[in-house]
Amino acid sequence: MDSVEKGATTSVSNPRGRPSRGRPPKLQRNSRGGQGRGVEKPPHLAALILARGGSKGIPLKNIKHLAGVPLIGWVLRAALDSGVFQSVWVSTDHEEIENVAKQFGAQVHRRSSEVSKDSSTSLDAIIEFLNYHNEVDIVGNIQATSPCLHPADLQKVADMIREEGYDSVFSVVRRHQFRWSEIQKGVREVTEPLNLNPAKRPRRQDWDGELYENGSFYFAKRHLIEMGYLQGGKMAYYEMRAEHSVDIDVDIDWPIAEQRVLRYGYFGKEKLKEIKLLVCNIDGCLTNGHIYVSGDQKEIISYDVKDAIGISLLKKRGIEVRLISERACSKQTLSALKLDCKTEVNISDKLAIVDEWRKEMGLCWKEVAYLGNEVSDEECLKKAGLSGVPADACSTAQKAVGYICRCNGGRGAIREFAEHIFLLMEKVNNSCQK
Repeated sequence: MDSVEKGATTSVSNPRGRPSRGRPPKLQRNSRGGQGRGVEKPPHLAALILARGGSKGIPLKNIKHLAGVPLIGWVLRAALDSGVFQSVWVSTDHEEIENVAKQFGAQVHRRSSEVSKDSSTSLDAIIEFLNYHNEVDIVGNIQATSPCLHPADLQKVADMIREEGYDSVFSVVRRHQFRWSEIQKGVREVTEPLNLNPAKRPRRQDWDGELYENGSFYFAKRHLIEMGYLQGGKMAYYEMRAEHSVDIDVDIDWPIAEQRVLRYGYFGKEKLKEIKLLVCNIDGCLTNGHIYVSGDQKEIISYDVKDAIGISLLKKRGIEVRLISERACSKQTLSALKLDCKTEVNISDKLAIVDEWRKEMGLCWKEVAYLGNEVSDEECLKKAGLSGVPADACSTAQKAVGYICRCNGGRGAIREFAEHIFLLMEKVNNSCQK
């Protein structure tokens, strides 16, 4: 993640890294903020996600898949669906990140090498962006490493900026943590409490806790940024829910982050529905796509036992599993797999067959999951309420889905997708109980 100036309001760094003198002045809203004479249009609020290609930790971390979605995709989805931005941008120096950003519907600003160094700050990159976009009045700098961000949070902050007249708003989370001073040899040999009286330790329910920046977003008006501040003027914080306050750069590792995102992340405008039918492509999903032919011309295929267990678990949860193939697979070979799934082979129009199955079961598309891997699966993947592909699926199929497995076809992809379905169904059930 690009470094962000997170200092207190009494001392804020400017874009060159030199300390400013004292607290930034409270600034009055000007015509660029929508309050001047003759201004008819609302101020242009742009979402800006900074995503360098370089990373000291995980290479191309910003597009590494988290719970089947590129990391940056989670915040792009929230920003676009919030409906409060006139434009949504990704500032990057890397072609692969650019491609992913465009795939999600964002515009791309190709940042210069001067603001793409390890020593570059977020403010450097934001100012460069503004230099190229005179139409932008307010920047909502959203961190790519905050995958549990929800549109509702962005909508409320936009109102604070546009309607309540704040110059800058940043996200915080409430924590109930007791702080102690650091022991330093030769300087301070004992520790002291910083925010509590040890003789009267409060219970959690009796203490309001403290507010900490969580790095999820920083909104600021143009004139403030041009003075060298992301926080200043008429300032306010926005308190996010603790379960949505996930920063995988700071306090969480990838597997834990995936569980948090699956439980608390934002999955789109339409509510998830319980999955009743999973349709899976045979070649490249159930199998690895390899076909072996014996001496007597009999077809031999292989599959992973983990996938067979995944299918069995799905059935136990009341989910119908059906198999499909555009190839004229040997039904004798398929029956030998003993998966007990309805199967259609030699199908040129997979969408028509899946739609027929859907209607036969009285389901809407939101109740259908589809696991495919080829161009011929594209339309089914787009229609299904939940779609996935193995890690080695073709690029066309990958672009059409909401989940990309870590496993290859025939190597555990079905079992992995089944686990993904179970976690989302838990999310559906939890939301129904609220």
